[in-house]
Amino acid sequence: MKLTSFRLAFIAILLAANTVFAQQSPVFATAGKAIRGYDPVAYFTESKPVMGDSTLAYSYRGANWYFASAANRDAFKATPDQYVPQYGGYCAYGTSQGHKAPTQPDAWTINGGKLYLNYNAKVKAIWDKDRPGYIEKADGIWPTIQDKDAH
Repeated sequence: MKLTSFRLAFIAILLAANTVFAQQSPVFATAGKAIRGYDPVAYFTESKPVMGDSTLAYSYRGANWYFASAANRDAFKATPDQYVPQYGGYCAYGTSQGHKAPTQPDAWTINGGKLYLNYNAKVKAIWDKDRPGYIEKADGIWPTIQDKDAH
């Protein structure tokens, strides 16, 4: 049976809508994994991104957070807001520009005791030029976009 171009277009729209709706969460998660499965505590304790273990997962804010150790998971459980990346793990620079964008685990910064992630190293370099200014802008914008679709 041949698919008409109308049917193909309809299928494409459904697939695109599914992708958009999957990113409505205030937490950046791919396949249900917050921050791509990386351990948020390790950024603070090991000063680098460390892949978490699926056997050490903890559900928080509608996403599964993965940890490299039980100690990291327990620290997160005790004070999650200390470790959750700002803006739900969406790109900090993108948030300052008024939109939600995905992030890469190796494009990160700890500033003022808070974890910020960026889209990639190139965007992080822009972010680094005026962190205080971008943080101020993003803090003001985040409440208005946190529950909106990602771009």
